[in-house]
Amino acid sequence: MHPPTYYQRAQGDVPSAVRNLLLSMKQLQDILKYWSVGQATEAQVSDVYVQIGTDFNATVNAFTYHKIDLSDLHSIPKDLRAVLEQCLGEDPSPQILAVFMPQVRQVLHRLLRGLQSRQDAWRTVGGQMPMIPFDPR
Repeated sequence: MHPPTYYQRAQGDVPSAVRNLLLSMKQLQDILKYWSVGQATEAQVSDVYVQIGTDFNATVNAFTYHKIDLSDLHSIPKDLRAVLEQCLGEDPSPQILAVFMPQVRQVLHRLLRGLQSRQDAWRTVGGQMPMIPFDPR
């Protein structure tokens, strides 16, 4: 697991906030695969979802510090929760994961696109480090 968000270097540290969020997104995809084969519990999936929420809020706060609006992405945690609740309401199996993973990826992809669309705004405010260092898929 990655360090909690309170280890970020400074308020408004967009690259660290985004990196933590991307790592959480990757962890969610991994833990869902483990869940589907009985190697992770619903509680473990829930823990990763909570971490995504924490990292999402830290990311929103970091962007807000630089006056970059992310309000169009505010529904992401709620949308992700809805899909996860449906998925986890079923008995774990690779087949169930195959049904729900496209929806999970769609929500995560929407978040990634939203963050990528802010890269120019990030550079405009003097951001030197790239916001999105790698593709989380």
